[in-house]
Amino acid sequence: MAFNTGLSGLRAASVDLDVTGNNIANASTVGFKGSDVQFGDLYASGFLSAGSNPIGDGVRAQDVKQSFSQGNVSFTDNGLDMAISGDGFFILSNGGEIRYSRAGQFGIDKDGFVVNSQSMRVQGYTADDDGNLSGIRGDLQIETDNLAPHRTTNLVSDLNLDSRETVLETRVRDVGPLTYSDIENEIFDVSYNDGTPDYNVDLTTAADGTPITTARQAAAAINDAPGLSASATTTATTPITDAYITAAGAADFTFSLSINGSPLTVDTSNITSLQDLVDSINNSSETSISASIVDDGAGNDVLRVIHNQGDTLEYTYGDASGSVGPTTVQGDVSITGERVVAGLTEVPVGGDDDIVAAYAASPIRITNEFNPIDQRTYNHATSTTIYDSLGNPHEFTQFFVKEPSPGGGVGVSEWSIYLQIDGEMVGGTDVTPYTARFDESGNLQSINGDASGEIVITDWTPKDEAGLPNGADGPPAVGATVVTPIPEPPTTSAFVLNLSETTQYGAAFGVNDQQQNGYTTGRLSGLDVSDTGVIFARYTNGQSKALGQVALAAFSNTNGLSPVGDTTWVETFESGQPIIGSPDTGTLGSIEASSVEESNVDLSQELVNLIIAQRNYQANAKTIETSDAVTQTIINLR
Repeated sequence: MAFNTGLSGLRAASVDLDVTGNNIANASTVGFKGSDVQFGDLYASGFLSAGSNPIGDGVRAQDVKQSFSQGNVSFTDNGLDMAISGDGFFILSNGGEIRYSRAGQFGIDKDGFVVNSQSMRVQGYTADDDGNLSGIRGDLQIETDNLAPHRTTNLVSDLNLDSRETVLETRVRDVGPLTYSDIENEIFDVSYNDGTPDYNVDLTTAADGTPITTARQAAAAINDAPGLSASATTTATTPITDAYITAAGAADFTFSLSINGSPLTVDTSNITSLQDLVDSINNSSETSISASIVDDGAGNDVLRVIHNQGDTLEYTYGDASGSVGPTTVQGDVSITGERVVAGLTEVPVGGDDDIVAAYAASPIRITNEFNPIDQRTYNHATSTTIYDSLGNPHEFTQFFVKEPSPGGGVGVSEWSIYLQIDGEMVGGTDVTPYTARFDESGNLQSINGDASGEIVITDWTPKDEAGLPNGADGPPAVGATVVTPIPEPPTTSAFVLNLSETTQYGAAFGVNDQQQNGYTTGRLSGLDVSDTGVIFARYTNGQSKALGQVALAAFSNTNGLSPVGDTTWVETFESGQPIIGSPDTGTLGSIEASSVEESNVDLSQELVNLIIAQRNYQANAKTIETSDAVTQTIINLR
C-alpha cells in the first residue's frame, strides 16, 4: 500500500511540476492565464461504509484551474493592439469555429480583415458607408479605399458683428461724364451741406493764369475743389472705314496724328484695312493713346482714337488725291465726388442754361457702393472653404455692411449681407443683399423676415480656375423647390448658410465657430480605437469614420471554458452561453488601444512553487524507497 501511496504522490507532484512549468513557460505570453493544481486525498471505502480506522491511499490531481485575474496592461506601437480592462473576451472566428481570447495582438490581413497572429478574424459590429454602427455582428474589416468626397450642404456661422461700427454710406450728386464743350468758359459754384464754404470752380483760366483750352486743364481745375475729383479723356471718332482704305490703296493711304500739336509717329506703310491702322496706332511709343474699331451709329465700322489724359487730339487722313483735315478734338470730362455735395450749379458766362438743368437731373450715387475688393465698402468679412460634389474646394466669403437703423435706430439694427464664392457673387446678392435685423439685446431677429436665420444658396455653379464649370453638380432647376435641411443624398450645389447664432454686441468682430459638412476625397492615414472598441479610420482630408466596433463576450462560469491553445478558449456546457455586447457596457470591460494584456503569471511565486513541487516529488520517492527497504528486510528473514 505504501508503494501506491508514494506512487500517487509522484504522479501528483509530476502534475504540479507540469502546471508550474507551463506557467513559467508562458510568463511572457500575451493574454495567458496561469493555472493552479487542485489536489484531493484518497481513502479506501466500502459500498455501505468506510473502515473504522481508515488509512489514506494517497493523492490525486482533482482539477487544473485557471486564474482569470487581470494581467498588467503594457503599451505598444500598434494602433490595432487592444487590451481588455475588466471582464470579457475577444470573439474570434477560426474558419467558422468561434473562439474566445484575451490576447489582443491584432493586425490586418491582405483582405483588410482584423486578425490575430493565427489569422483568426475578430468579430464585432459592422458599420455602414456613413460610419453608422449596426447591431449586426460579423468579421471586422478595414476598408482601405479612398474616402469619397462630400459636398457642402450646410454651413453654420457663429459670429459677432460689432454694434459700434458706423454706417459707411456717403451719398453725392454725380454730375456724370460731360464733354469739354459743355463746360468750357464756365464758372461753377460748388456748395456743401456740411458747413464747408462754397467753392468756385473757374474753367476759363488755370491757376497759373493761362487760359484753359484742353479737357486735361479743365479736369485739373475741378480737382482743386474740396471733395471733388475729375478725369479727362479726349476721344476722336473718325470717318475712316475699311472701304475708304481699300479705295485709297496701301501705297496711297496717308494718316497722321498729333497731341497738343506734337506729331505722333505712326507707321502707315502697307495699311490695307482698318484693323491694320488700329494695330499701327496701338503699337506706337505713346502709351496714353489707344485705338479701336467702333460703330458710328449708322452701321459703319470706323476708327476711334482715345487719349486718356485729356490733351488735344488732331488727325488728318487722305490718299493720293489730297488730304482731309486737320480735325481738332477736345475730350470728355468726368466729375465725381467723395463728399456729400448738396448741389452743383453754374454761373453762365455765355448764358448756357442747359447746363444747369443737366446737373439738377443727375442721379444720386453711393460713392462707397459695395465692392468686394475694396475693404472700405464693408465693415466685416469672413471666409471659409466649402466643397462641390467632386470634392473641389471653393472659397466662400461673407461680407457684412452696417446699414442705417430703421425707425430711428430705437430697438433694432440692420446689416446687409453679401455672399461670394471664388470671387463671384451668389445668393442674388449681386443685385440685392440679404438684410439681417437684430433686436435691442443684440440677438438676430430675422434675415429677410425669416426668423430661422437661414439663407439658402441656389444659384452657385462650381467653376474651375479658368472660370468655367468644372463638371460638378450645379444649381437646381429654375422653379424647383429647395427644402432645408438639404436631404441626403444631395443632387445639386444648393446649400444652407445658417446664421441663427450670429449676434450684434458692443464687442470686436469675431468668428466664434464656423462648421460645414463637406470635405474632399481622402486616403486612409491611420486607425484609432476608442475605449468602447470603436475602430475609427483617419483620412488625409482630416475626416474620420467609424469602421466597426469590437464585440466582447462574458460567461457566467469563466472557469468552465476549455483552453484549446493559441491563448484561446471555447465554450463548454459548464461555462454557459456567452453574453455578447459592446465594450464598457453592462459587466463588460473597456478597451485600451495600442496596448496588450500581459500574462498574469507571478514568476516569483511560480519559482517557489517549483521548489515545493520538487520537494514533494523527492519526498514521495523517499516513501517508495523506504517501503522497498522494509520489504527487503522482511524478505531477508530466515
